[in-house]
Amino acid sequence: MANTYTQLYIQFVFSVQGRENLIKERFRDELEKVICGIITGQKCKVYAIYCNPDHVHVFVGMHPVIAPSKLMEQVKSGSSNWLNNKKYISGKFSWQKGYGAFTYSKSHINRVVKYVLNQPEHHKKQTFKDEYLFLLNKFGISYDSKYLFNWYDNM
Repeated sequence: MANTYTQLYIQFVFSVQGRENLIKERFRDELEKVICGIITGQKCKVYAIYCNPDHVHVFVGMHPVIAPSKLMEQVKSGSSNWLNNKKYISGKFSWQKGYGAFTYSKSHINRVVKYVLNQPEHHKKQTFKDEYLFLLNKFGISYDSKYLFNWYDNM
């Protein structure tokens, strides 16, 4: 019997609606666990995650039966519902539309894991906007700036 064999590694990046610093340290770890649970429930493997106050990086080994767009739909809707039910944030929490998805080879796993886990130090030197534009350019992704995240330049 034939089987399917894959090696699919993707770093996803997505942002809080309005780019507000709504993800607080007091519940960041719990939110990361919720997101990891959603991803694991979709038969994917989380290699690293870091929830910054205004955006998230998660590095995932994808299962071939789920599309990246479906995984992000599940992650964003499930985690925003969880945050709203927990009432950690006054008002209604939501993620901005869209996300970045960047693929890597197996030889890059350790480097990407370190990059994701080192987000607090990284953002002392570079804004989210600069980081995201760098990733888009590094991966040769053409984009129209009017369809990118809403940017608020504060470090």
